[in-house]
Amino acid sequence: MFEGLINVLLPTLQHFSVLGYWIVLLVALLESLVLVGIFIPGTVLVVLAGFLAAKGYLDIGDLIWFAAIGAILGDGISFYLGKKGTHLFRPNSKLFKLSYLEKGEQFLKRHGTKSVFFGRFLGPIRPISPFVAGMFKMDAKRFYFWNVLSAFAWAVLYVLLGYFFGQAWQVIATWSTRIGFFILSVFIFLIVVYALRWLVIRKGKHIFLFIVSLLRSIQQAVVHTPDIQKLVARHRRLFGFLKNRLTRQRFNGLPLTLLLAAFIYTFILFFGLIEDFLTADPIVAIDTRLANLLYVFRSPELVSIFLWVTLLGKSLIVIVLALMATIVLWLWRKREYVLPLWLAIIGSQIVTFIGKLSLHRTRPEGLVPVYIENSYSFPSGHATIAVAFYGFLIYILWRNTKSWAYKINILFAGLVLIAAIGFSRLYLGVHFLSDVLSGYLLGLLWLIISVSIVEWQKSRRVTPTISTTRPAWIMGYACLAIALIAYGGYAWSYHPQLTPTTAEQTAFPLIVDENSLGATFEQNKLPKFTETLTGNPQEPLSFMMLATDDTQLVKAFEKAGWYLADPVTVSSVTSIAHAALSKTSYNTAPMTPSFWNSQVHGFGFEKPTVDKVVSERHHARFWKTNLRTPDGKTVYVGTASFDTSIKWLVTHKIQPDIDTERDRLLEDLRQAGVVRDYQEQQFVSPTLGKNFSGDQFFTDGKTYILDLID
Repeated sequence: MFEGLINVLLPTLQHFSVLGYWIVLLVALLESLVLVGIFIPGTVLVVLAGFLAAKGYLDIGDLIWFAAIGAILGDGISFYLGKKGTHLFRPNSKLFKLSYLEKGEQFLKRHGTKSVFFGRFLGPIRPISPFVAGMFKMDAKRFYFWNVLSAFAWAVLYVLLGYFFGQAWQVIATWSTRIGFFILSVFIFLIVVYALRWLVIRKGKHIFLFIVSLLRSIQQAVVHTPDIQKLVARHRRLFGFLKNRLTRQRFNGLPLTLLLAAFIYTFILFFGLIEDFLTADPIVAIDTRLANLLYVFRSPELVSIFLWVTLLGKSLIVIVLALMATIVLWLWRKREYVLPLWLAIIGSQIVTFIGKLSLHRTRPEGLVPVYIENSYSFPSGHATIAVAFYGFLIYILWRNTKSWAYKINILFAGLVLIAAIGFSRLYLGVHFLSDVLSGYLLGLLWLIISVSIVEWQKSRRVTPTISTTRPAWIMGYACLAIALIAYGGYAWSYHPQLTPTTAEQTAFPLIVDENSLGATFEQNKLPKFTETLTGNPQEPLSFMMLATDDTQLVKAFEKAGWYLADPVTVSSVTSIAHAALSKTSYNTAPMTPSFWNSQVHGFGFEKPTVDKVVSERHHARFWKTNLRTPDGKTVYVGTASFDTSIKWLVTHKIQPDIDTERDRLLEDLRQAGVVRDYQEQQFVSPTLGKNFSGDQFFTDGKTYILDLID
């Protein structure tokens, strides 16, 4: 839909191509003016102009010249105004805030004459730095040197950014597949994380202080209650112990209490997860279905990316990074962190190894794993070390950073890294979700132990502040560079033996008699109901179709007037949203995933109603099984239902009477002449239930077995 909008708007801009250069010059000039530049989105418009150049409506070379000249003129005017004084900036001015001037002044003092160059790329500083340069009587020759240099660098950067985005537009459209939908989901996740980070930086301290103030008020109210005072007087020893546990002046007070509480809580969660694994609770039921769902969104490009990410949790890489971190800590006189760092690494891996040997859980099989890991699955060693090792590095940086904003940036960056390592194990199909969660909890236990040791050491002695010498800083950064080079070199040469992705790796075919399919399900314990992501039963199977291959199945539905649903992609989701809002048709709209035997449905078919709106449709989902008839036909199982409306903006509400839709689909296929023979069997007992979104349904429990014509 967005691509269509762009294609509609772009031709109208062709008539303004000459004017476009002057518009770019004007906005570049205005953005650099001290009086109005703060409020002009010139950079955005320059990027847009680069996009138009990629479409052929503007010349990229001329565009760079016009943008640079506008920026040069704007800075020159601001420099001239700066020489005339600062009377426009006043403490009470809402438009020309004094804080802007103060920021520009600090920036100039920090970077000297180069501030004109750097300031060009820093938002609110952009129109202020040349003004401040003029106010402080910077040498005009130096100013114009940096002015011209920065103007062309700025113009080239942002024009090319838009240009390459425009060139990549067709590539993006090509990538508008399941991989695109997956990337969009990750992008939305990162936006949410960024928003949370911004909220914590801006409001975190205020919220924390408010909570502390509220708790203190409650504490004072409780302490001064006469009944409480009598109780304290009666049990002085007990309340004295509690008071000592909550004091902030000693490590064995509130710090140790919080760390111990966190350890116990994490310990309980970890063993609760082990219990879930042993008793096959819902978290384990999700494992296989989530693995199969992620397999649907797999692509070679993302596999390559996540192979790089997952190596950050590999033992060899962790050891190299830990050695370099140890050297850096030693050189930078932070030696109290060294032993706890190695305790977190070694302790977590020993316990992980014991857990794997104790539980003997096999890794995902079949199509799911990208490559084979020759060890047990539960818990995930990569997830464990991600929290234990990288979590401890986050703690070190947090402990030695004074700025609240930097602390939060470190925390969120570290959490994203840890989440990425764990998710890489799921995406590559070498671990289940419960493996990763248990690894996170186990790593957190050892992280708490190591942090507690450091805090205890610091409470026993005051570590003198010793400044790090310049050679130590240089050696430290050299070690960091070596660590990055070692990681990059290893990742570049790392090529595990990948499992085949093109060949079909289904279970060994099981030959069955079409007249005894119901008995076959009983004998082989095949599920008779579809399932939610958590393994709860949904609608029972209402169809078993015998077809020579996938093509025959799809053609049979096409002849009956049913369309094969599009896969879930960015483009298809955008299209269904547009169709829903405009109340138009979309005959191949995507379907939300459903599961049978832990597998995502392989085929979705739909038929529009008389109203031809996307919110209302006949639809069916089908799965390919490993059941084969003696004449070589494959058994496909499926369900059918009628969508009455869209709910939650992401799925449909179904009509409760699913038997009517089952009979409708049978009649459509028969009238199309694609059914050689069919029979009706009582498959399950009459059932009343709910699907994954809570919609009720009822059925008599019968299923149709159809033999499709070759």
